[in-house]
Amino acid sequence: MAAPCRRMAGRSLLQFLSSFSRTSVSNSGFRQFSSTSVWRGSRQAQHVEEMSSPWTLMAAVCLQRLPVISAESNPIEQQFRDMMIQMELEKSMLSDHELRLLDDAERMRRMQAGEYDSDEEEDRRDQEIVLAQDLEDSWEQKLKNFQPAARVSDSEGDPGSLQRRLSDSLLLLVERPVGREKLWMLPQTEWQRGETLRETAERALGSLPAASGFKATFLGNTPCGVYKYKLPRAARTESSVGTKVFFFKAVLSDAGAPPATESPESSLLWVTKSEMQRYVKPAYLLKVERFLLGF
Repeated sequence: MAAPCRRMAGRSLLQFLSSFSRTSVSNSGFRQFSSTSVWRGSRQAQHVEEMSSPWTLMAAVCLQRLPVISAESNPIEQQFRDMMIQMELEKSMLSDHELRLLDDAERMRRMQAGEYDSDEEEDRRDQEIVLAQDLEDSWEQKLKNFQPAARVSDSEGDPGSLQRRLSDSLLLLVERPVGREKLWMLPQTEWQRGETLRETAERALGSLPAASGFKATFLGNTPCGVYKYKLPRAARTESSVGTKVFFFKAVLSDAGAPPATESPESSLLWVTKSEMQRYVKPAYLLKVERFLLGF
């Protein structure tokens, strides 16, 4: 009696497992079809959302003019510089000029002591003898006649001039209408279909009349920051709520020829990081400062 029961129990278990496997296969096939349908539907929904997005996409360029001259050393930097010069002087070997000074001093000592043999200079009689001290005197005269250029330019107080604050990095700001008011911001323009955001940023810089001669080197193809703002309530519509601005870093490599005449009320400014708070709004400045590390 026990053997038939075992066979029935084993057969029932095998039937159960086979039916479970068939059910799982059919369910897995159904899930695969369902996930594909959901994925296609999500792509269509995303495309419709992009077409009807109330946000305007723009790209801006953070154009930086690097320092033209070195900055003044602080007391700690000056002390370190003096220490390194002293260490180099103590540990370095004598230069050719210093060896020549020693040779001239030894020759003069021998001449004064009557130990100098004029036959030693037989090969140099037809040549003009120039002592190392004579060279030093001529170098000293050239140093006295040398006039270094001024570290402060005449355009120091003009924020529209590129020739100011030569020892600092400067950022380019432009004035743009936003709603009913004009705001200072980085150069930006609206994104157009068929172009990348970097191409939009390059077009934003090239569209400035005052920056037509500028040549810039863009640092990468991806944005370094993003800023989102809403339009004033009076200017909002259902299809236009605000703007999303993507920032790109660039370095000024050539400013071109300066304009013939500069307007005192220029819509273009070159400011330092500390001066930006005078012109841009705090919320905008907070976003920009995040990618101005080491500026």
